[in-house]
Amino acid sequence: MALLLGIDTGGTFTDAVVLDDQTLRDTAIIASAKSLTTRYDLAIGIGGAAHEAFKASNCNASDIKLVSLSTTLATNALVEGQGGRVALVAIGFAPADLERAGLAQALGSDPLVLLPGGHTTHGAEQAPLDLTELEVQLDALSTDVAGFAVAGYFAVRNPAHELAVRELLMSRTNRPVTCSHELSAQLNGPKRALTTVLNARLIPMITRLIEATSRTLDTQGIDAPLMVVRGDGALVSADFASRRPIETILSGPAASLVGALWLTGEENAFVNDIGGTTSDVAVLENGRPRLDPSGAQVGGYRTMVEAVAMHTFGLGGDSQVRLGGTGLAPVIELGPRRVVPVSLLAVDHSDIVHSALDQQIKSTLLNRHDGGFAMRSGTGIAAGLSSREQALFDRLDNTPVPLDKALQATSDSAALDRLVERGLVLRCGLTPSDALHALDGQNVWDKDAAIKALRLFGRVKDGTGQPLYGDPLELARMIVARVERRSAEVVLETAFAIDGQDPNSVHQPLIASALDRRAVENASRSMARIDVSLDRPLIGLGASAHAWHPAAAKLLGTQIIVPPHAGVANAVGAVVGQVSLTAVVTVSQPAEGRFAVAGLEQPFAFEGDAMEAAEMSARERVKQLASDAGAQDIRIDVQVKQRRAEIEGRDMLVEATVTARAEGRPPIAG
Repeated sequence: MALLLGIDTGGTFTDAVVLDDQTLRDTAIIASAKSLTTRYDLAIGIGGAAHEAFKASNCNASDIKLVSLSTTLATNALVEGQGGRVALVAIGFAPADLERAGLAQALGSDPLVLLPGGHTTHGAEQAPLDLTELEVQLDALSTDVAGFAVAGYFAVRNPAHELAVRELLMSRTNRPVTCSHELSAQLNGPKRALTTVLNARLIPMITRLIEATSRTLDTQGIDAPLMVVRGDGALVSADFASRRPIETILSGPAASLVGALWLTGEENAFVNDIGGTTSDVAVLENGRPRLDPSGAQVGGYRTMVEAVAMHTFGLGGDSQVRLGGTGLAPVIELGPRRVVPVSLLAVDHSDIVHSALDQQIKSTLLNRHDGGFAMRSGTGIAAGLSSREQALFDRLDNTPVPLDKALQATSDSAALDRLVERGLVLRCGLTPSDALHALDGQNVWDKDAAIKALRLFGRVKDGTGQPLYGDPLELARMIVARVERRSAEVVLETAFAIDGQDPNSVHQPLIASALDRRAVENASRSMARIDVSLDRPLIGLGASAHAWHPAAAKLLGTQIIVPPHAGVANAVGAVVGQVSLTAVVTVSQPAEGRFAVAGLEQPFAFEGDAMEAAEMSARERVKQLASDAGAQDIRIDVQVKQRRAEIEGRDMLVEATVTARAEGRPPIAG
């Protein structure tokens, strides 16, 4: 018997399934299990889920022939602004270039080294590479950053300068190095540099995840290849993913889309997967995920990563519940910040959490931080902190500290936000998951702690001096209703975006009005009606799919499908995919009778020879990539697109793009 083990590590839960892909769909999933994601040691959560699924399947370790992993950790890190501190080495760029594509914002206070050099659009050197400035700063940088990102001007046409910088960095430091030409063959240097920075920032996180998974497999006696899901739903080897973690952004959502198709058989549908941190909305069309031709966009950043057209919103079960509006017209707001639910925090730290909550409830002095906690995450390098950040970090511990004690000055709030962004500290507070526990919609964590947190949140005074929400259960119902409404909004916003309209501008009032009309019971009596409906069903995924999606689908006027195993669809999708990669080589004509092939220094005198060399180069590159990614039985398909122009009556090549795609099955242990 050959079984597959799928694992999905999300922001809150780690899921596992044991699947036999040789049986019928209804009986293929032999066992599934969930465990809390333990960010301080990912192996604990992974091991717990895998062990329970493995135990329930009644199979032997030797029966597992393939393990595949999907994750939302990279996606969550970009949404929350987290990641390791990195240095960008930019070759041949002007300072003004860094203002494009959101690169300066993404880099933030991380170090930047500008070097002379770079190439032209045809691959010729525009200026000699000068490494002097990098050599001067290198010793200091090597102790201050977790990795390096290297981006050269037109490096996709000639990567020589990037490779020279990488050689220097690898000879002088023990930090990982990411080169932009390895991640994308597209032009637009600042956008490629942005993608490279994000990749370098994610390497430590993905490395910890893969190492934790490997330890778990070894402990449980499973000797099988380990694969990782990319953002387009394809599989790559763990080693491949550890070098290019940026390609795992939207890994979990992509796996859920593949899982949704496999679980339901619905070839045309909206899919909304709501997790702890995000809601991921995508579309199935004719049995395939809709891809994003512009590259994956997550956390406000548009990358060059090929991925499903996933619209990610900061809405999940762990979204922080906040109070907006005014005292006379308060509004419950959600996210985008993720916090650890109070009910979950109380599972491992019951005495500390309940003691603090009880003291705050008894106190007549109200504090805006009541019900909130912070604690060290146990991960990340605490380097480069300001004096205030360091002082706050020193006051925290590996156990929860109430925020009213941790934050001793107004400026401490900003310091806490920066520590959370760096991944050094976990913030804990009231969430929709707490509201569900208070209402018995979920029962896995501490209900009493959830109710206490709701009571503290609700006793904030309004403009008349009265508590805003005196009944904690009524407040919980209002929070649930807000999540239901927002879940409908994100699906409708996605539909508007796909239709080519901007849901964040003039259409936002229309979205609100349409949903309001749908929600009002006597809307049918109105003479002027605004209605809304989708042209396809909504597939609801996630551990709490039953709680949010039915009401959202009703608001959207469509059918809701919550399939069996909806809570582990990501793990299912992780083990039903294939390996698939592409390599792109361009051919240009810098002068008449002279053809340049990207990556090859020798020019060609004839177009046919250049095209033949480009196809051979693309095939060789993609075959090597697919082999590195673990593909078996590799199949290669080549497509050529040309831009031509008529110049003085002659047909001339402007540029040709040769794209080779390799597909194969993942390796199965013998």
